Amino acid sequence: MTKYYVKWTVNPLEIPKNPEERMKLWQSALEMVKADMKAGIVKEWGFAADSSEGFGITEFANETDHAAYALKWIPVLNSVDKPVLSVDECLEVFQKLTTSMKK
Repeated sequence: MTKYYVKWTVNPLEIPKNPEERMKLWQSALEMVKADMKAGIVKEWGFAADSSEGFGITEFANETDHAAYALKWIPVLNSVDKPVLSVDECLEVFQKLTTSMKK
């Protein structure tokens, strides 16, 4: 499983001007996030206090599954998604590099 750091920004052109419609959109989106957290897809999620951007940590078996997940948020959100390593994975990489440098 690969974890991804997802930094997303809100596309202001897709946010309804009508306050009631806007609240329905946000409530729906937050329910989707909660469901994804319950399913174990989203590990962590945060929304900046100014409502312009946020982040998530997601986990998928492969890039194809991750891409399919990311597409469901378009066009309301734009994101930059990067695979990330855990502390243990980083240590493993550094140990392999150190070993290969000694040869």
